[in-house]
Amino acid sequence: MRTAYSVETVRAAERELMARLPEGALMQRAAAGLAAACADVLGRVYGSRVVLLVGSGDNGGDALYAGARLARRGAGVSAVLLAPERAHGGGLAALRRAGGRVVGADGGGAEAVVGRADLVVDGIVGIGGTGGLRPDAVPLADAVERSRAVVVAVDLPSGVDADTGEVRGRALRADLTVTFGTHKPGLLVDPAREYAGSVRLVDIGLELPASAELEALQHADVARMLPVPAAESDKYLRGVVGIAAGSARYPGAAVLAVAGALRGGAGAVRYVGPAGQAVIARFPETLVSDGGPKHAGRVQSWVVGPGAGDDAATVAEVLAAEVPVLIDADGLRLAEASAVRARRAPTVMTPHAGEAAALLGVEREEVEGGRLAAVRELAGRYGATVLLKGSTTLIASAGGAAVRVNPTGTSWLATAGSGDVLSGLAGSLLAAGLPAVDAASAAAYLHGLAGRFAADGAPVGAHDVAEEIAGAWRSVVRA
Repeated sequence: MRTAYSVETVRAAERELMARLPEGALMQRAAAGLAAACADVLGRVYGSRVVLLVGSGDNGGDALYAGARLARRGAGVSAVLLAPERAHGGGLAALRRAGGRVVGADGGGAEAVVGRADLVVDGIVGIGGTGGLRPDAVPLADAVERSRAVVVAVDLPSGVDADTGEVRGRALRADLTVTFGTHKPGLLVDPAREYAGSVRLVDIGLELPASAELEALQHADVARMLPVPAAESDKYLRGVVGIAAGSARYPGAAVLAVAGALRGGAGAVRYVGPAGQAVIARFPETLVSDGGPKHAGRVQSWVVGPGAGDDAATVAEVLAAEVPVLIDADGLRLAEASAVRARRAPTVMTPHAGEAAALLGVEREEVEGGRLAAVRELAGRYGATVLLKGSTTLIASAGGAAVRVNPTGTSWLATAGSGDVLSGLAGSLLAAGLPAVDAASAAAYLHGLAGRFAADGAPVGAHDVAEEIAGAWRSVVRA
């Protein structure tokens, strides 16, 4: 599992470590890792042209020391100092001793040097920076964008928020971000994640607490969560999912939700709603009832809302059930907040950004720009586990534990009905007995993999994603 920690936590760990190390040793560790990453990117260091964009903080010092190492290996290294009077003295002296040169940030000289660079090291702003780039850095950012240089960011790209992943203004885009000690939340959450490029973690010896701000599951983590039938298992022990979805206008939503539940390992699926004929035609093993949720028979979880139209009565009936419930799509609009908060059994809500914005009473752009804040606010307000879909899928629980970020997403999943498949898949894992945050996290992980497998670089539909869930499952448990 990858973890990410807040700036405050990282700073505290750095202070504790520096108190035990010789002065400057921690920066040298970071600079060594940064220089090694830059050398890997360059391939051939000797004769290459490297430009350091140096701010006033420790990131600038890391860049200067790393530049000195590259200069000693034969690179031509130029440092552009955005705040010459506050540049790291030791790093600047080391660069000059190694043969590096300093270029003024004013005028066109710095931009010309950037234009000829093979590699640009972004050491303008550290993890404590807030807001976008300052005006004096914008011309350099423009020059970097016009250049053909590979951009390596020090710890995180300048102009992004390390704690939230927000980008409030101009930011520098990196091809590679070399981060020290631990991931920062902004490296895992859009929109900042988009600016980070590939991320390389350099271990500098930080001792961090067990509780992180963010968690990103890996294959092994998900494999431990997935339910495996025992020899004595029957359909009830494997889990029976109730699906209350679909309408005369949207029968396909019901079919896709059932597909996700069946592919997700459910022992059986009970369907209630007006799309029974469409469901049976596609999945004859489905148990169809026309008597409403209360009369559908025994279930271990419910999925309600996909394509439900304005059927508020069914949503209310499902919310009254004493089993885990997943609310999606129209169900999010129809569910009374007080009824969700009053539930004793686990509840999972799966909004996309537009639905989340409607629930919070804000504009969609506010949710998309501050995804971490939005998912935490929704989880606290509804007392539920919230899976916020989008370019970065986030899962937050009401208790304030680490937010989980899904690393397997793909833009090919931005297709009609994909969310219905995810709902059924998560509902099957709830029925199997997984805790709400694990069910949502594992479902998002498998759903992302299935989307990648189905697309493989070509357009797909939601039904294709559903068909690939079994393959995604196999790839996780066999890894």
